[in-house]
Amino acid sequence: MVQKYPEATVGALIVNDKDEILLVKSYKWGNRYTVPGGHIELGERSETAVKREVREEVGLEVQPVKVLLVQEAIYPADYIKHEHYIFLDYLCRTNSSAVKLDEKEIQEYLWVSPEHSLQLDLESFTRTLVEEYLSQSRAGKATR
Repeated sequence: MVQKYPEATVGALIVNDKDEILLVKSYKWGNRYTVPGGHIELGERSETAVKREVREEVGLEVQPVKVLLVQEAIYPADYIKHEHYIFLDYLCRTNSSAVKLDEKEIQEYLWVSPEHSLQLDLESFTRTLVEEYLSQSRAGKATR
């Protein structure tokens, strides 16, 4: 089906109790590191969607803290589909680091410091998200 309008999606920058972030590798993003996330279903609130997508993809329960960044992906070069997306990227906290991969969309994961993550092969929207998180953290705006 041909896309007629941009699609609203959520992403989760998940921070654990060691202040590490969760990165996942997905074939959908050229086997680059990204964050868990996906489509907002019709009638679903974005906070509910981010919790559901994280639970489905990595088996974690998260608490959304705030929308950290809104990004627009117009036919992203790294992505498997030629579509237009609006990303609502949430900062989320979790009390568990026990990831259970869905083994469909996500091939591997790692917990890493946000600073170190920038040395990895991140897809471009995730890189921008981590940079924004670090910027807000340094300015004292990222809430725990």
